[in-house]
Amino acid sequence: MVAIPNFEYMTPEEYLDWEEQQPVKYEYINGEVVAMTGGTIPHNDVALNLASALKNHLRGKGCKVQMADAKLGVSENGPFHYPDVMARRNGPT
Repeated sequence: MVAIPNFEYMTPEEYLDWEEQQPVKYEYINGEVVAMTGGTIPHNDVALNLASALKNHLRGKGCKVQMADAKLGVSENGPFHYPDVMARRNGPT
């Protein structure tokens, strides 16, 4: 990951508004914005295997497994990440 040079720290709200307009994904950690790097084929293979195993394990348990491109906020104040794989309960959060 690469930090944006000479970038001022952002509030979580500023990050969420700003990142929505960006052509690439950025993570937010303690006020710092960090660009996401591209993946590799072996990395993608591992993520796909993990997602497949997790999906099979959680089938019928009211959860949804997602890969890539799903932003995860640990709390309303961040950090905000794009994990390779995540599972969440279906329905309202």
